[in-house]
Amino acid sequence: MQIQRKTLAQEVAERLAEGIVNNEFAVGEKLPTEPELMKLFGVGRSSIREAIKILSIKGVLDVQQGVGTFVVSNTIQESLESQMDKAQIEDVQEVRSLLDAKIAAKAAINRSEEQLKNIKMYLDQRNKFAEENKDLECYQADINFHIAIAEACGNTLLKEIFKIASSHILRSFESRHNDTESFIISQDIHNRLYLAIENKNAKEAAFIAQQIVDRVY
Repeated sequence: MQIQRKTLAQEVAERLAEGIVNNEFAVGEKLPTEPELMKLFGVGRSSIREAIKILSIKGVLDVQQGVGTFVVSNTIQESLESQMDKAQIEDVQEVRSLLDAKIAAKAAINRSEEQLKNIKMYLDQRNKFAEENKDLECYQADINFHIAIAEACGNTLLKEIFKIASSHILRSFESRHNDTESFIISQDIHNRLYLAIENKNAKEAAFIAQQIVDRVY
């Protein structure tokens, strides 16, 4: 359950959207040809086509077969992911921390046996990488553990918001080098969270998840 990072097409779509908002590509104007866009953004044809498709779906571009691609709107609703990308890491962490207890409680009620196995798998990976002092792998396993819980909560919107916030936090973590001491210290409370979910104890799961957020361990 690796966190999905932005594709080249998504990055091109965002840069194109910025150009449209900034009137570099005006409404009614025809976009440059695919080869020109490939040269402008330094990417391949498939990335350009996918980026155009993304903006077409959003109603920003209109592809006219055999004629070209035209800008039809400069009103672009910024995605939640883009907003989080621009937010301070402390704000993103606060968003995630507000969700943890609720997600854990719902996961305890709604989780399936297969989802429980995934949660346990990432919990074990977290412990393994912590003991081996592999910080990035450990943090990825920790994120995957919590996302696996979110996958089990039964609320798609909660899950997606949590995944986006976690992805942002992971990118911030990758820019630093850390040891895994804090993960070793907190392994026991993460084990307790797993057991609460396994036992379908929603109240206990919410309480422990909040303790993890507040670093009470």
